[in-house]
Amino acid sequence: MKAMILAAGYGKRLLPLTKEIPKPLLMVGKKTLIERNIEILLDNDFNNLVINTSYLSHMIKDHVSKTFPLVDIEYSEEDEPLGTGGGVLKALDLLGQEHFLLVNADLCHEIKIKNLTQEVQSAHLVGVKNPDHNPDGDFSLDGNTVVIKTGQNDLTWSGISIINPAIFNNLNGRVGSFEIWDSVLKDQIQNRTVTGEFSQKSWIDTGTIDRLELANNTVTDEN
Repeated sequence: MKAMILAAGYGKRLLPLTKEIPKPLLMVGKKTLIERNIEILLDNDFNNLVINTSYLSHMIKDHVSKTFPLVDIEYSEEDEPLGTGGGVLKALDLLGQEHFLLVNADLCHEIKIKNLTQEVQSAHLVGVKNPDHNPDGDFSLDGNTVVIKTGQNDLTWSGISIINPAIFNNLNGRVGSFEIWDSVLKDQIQNRTVTGEFSQKSWIDTGTIDRLELANNTVTDEN
């Protein structure tokens, strides 16, 4: 199974840190975020990787190629960031027709990904306890089926999923930037074709300066 790392965003909420450094190259401890995520993928037998890049793309590619010279990595380059949905859509030629793992480059986590279900009708989402920055959550579980309740939901989407690329078949030629959650997954959730699970493992979305600092105060290179 291939894995795709979403690494194309501007990281505007992390300014001024991302003025000259792309978000995936920010440090947590002695390693960059993208290095940590690639190591987790390799440790869990995901050896064929696709990374989408755009903002300061050359820096990401240089760092990854020097750090992981023997790993099979392909790049989907975007002239401008296409969002999580547009980025996956553009990369489908590299990803192929098989299910793939999708993960955000700005995650700092210990979620067990090796045994995630790999045969899904539409998608399989990993949820975590709602953090302070998302108290109303994103979804809930009815058994193992993902549902979205009116008002507060039980879980926050971790940014880790198994995706069936067939869910992009009905976008009617859509192009440009769009988000996979709003434009693709919500429709599938409404059709009750998305499954999910809850992980209690350590997880931090480092999308802001405060949360990046939290990761640096939490994670050690011995973890």
